[in-house]
Amino acid sequence: MTEGSALRLRAADTEATFLPDLGMVGTALRVDGEELLALPGGLEAYRAGHVTGLPLLAPWANRLSQRQYEIAGVDVDLAGLDLPDDGHGLPIHGTMTAQPGWEIVDRTSSSAQVRFDYGARADLLRAFPFPHELVLDLDVADGRLRVGTTVRPTADRQVPISFGWHPYLALHAPRAETELLLPASRHLLLDDRGLPTGDTEAQRAGSVALGDRAYDDGYALGDNRRLAVEDARRSITLDLGDGYRFAQVYSPDAAAFACLEPMTAPTNALVTGAARLIDPGGAFTADFTIAVTRA
Repeated sequence: MTEGSALRLRAADTEATFLPDLGMVGTALRVDGEELLALPGGLEAYRAGHVTGLPLLAPWANRLSQRQYEIAGVDVDLAGLDLPDDGHGLPIHGTMTAQPGWEIVDRTSSSAQVRFDYGARADLLRAFPFPHELVLDLDVADGRLRVGTTVRPTADRQVPISFGWHPYLALHAPRAETELLLPASRHLLLDDRGLPTGDTEAQRAGSVALGDRAYDDGYALGDNRRLAVEDARRSITLDLGDGYRFAQVYSPDAAAFACLEPMTAPTNALVTGAARLIDPGGAFTADFTIAVTRA
């Protein structure tokens, strides 16, 4: 990846970097010189299908329970396709990891709009046969980054919505001194494959030290859709707009990062039918904001 191919946005002491030739992955988010993103595995791992930094997960986020399903009246068969999997054979995080082809439509020093024509890629349509375009609206301001994602059908066919993002937030203090803040929500109970069972339990609003607990937990959110990780010096918040009604928290027990993941649908929504459908001529937009405040 050459220096000239990076898209850099800056406002005051905040700078964000994305790579249009490599999946529009975010590789840096710096505030006052401090890096907020972690890149476990680096870009070589990302090219090989492992997410890192600030990656888009599309057309679906997280796992699918099987390689054949029917949605919007269309039978989909993923058998034989070379897709990222979760290490146990389940397709994970869609088809957009490391994909080239993003077009910068408009930009200023602190904002940009980029577009990807999914319907023009026959290889991608084999895995998700719903032609559409993806449009990202990126905006940097002092201490924050806003990311808007729009899906527009480009053919006479409904498009299921199940995308998300997977920000790897770097921890700047030991896990025992870093707290995870969750809003009141429903904690989605998972089976041993990491798939929702359909059962939930109440999640009270509050904070808990990350400590040595491993997280890979899903939540159905209510009106308050703010999550955060904070230590004695800073709080990194994730605020989700109306389009993101679900979130995943991922942080292995010894990791120096915590992922607070916006999701438009619960895990496995394409298979269960829980994904909403966007009609031809319509559009769906979801946005989130990552912000940092100092103690």
